Amino acid sequence: MKTSEIRELTNTEIAERIEAENARLDQMKMQHSISPLDNPNQITNLRRDIARFKTILRERELTQQN
Repeated sequence: MKTSEIRELTNTEIAERIEAENARLDQMKMQHSISPLDNPNQITNLRRDIARFKTILRERELTQQN
């Protein structure tokens, strides 16, 4: 997901997406440990998406404090 698309979401939507993506990441890790995924880069991409969500959420928190 692009950062421009993430910035259009509200804080609650971003928090919900973080929870959903974390659950999906755990599931993908479990599947990968049992049998290899076709594309293991999916795990890396998902981790980066979660980091983007958290970064934008943190940016918003910091701008509200100032």
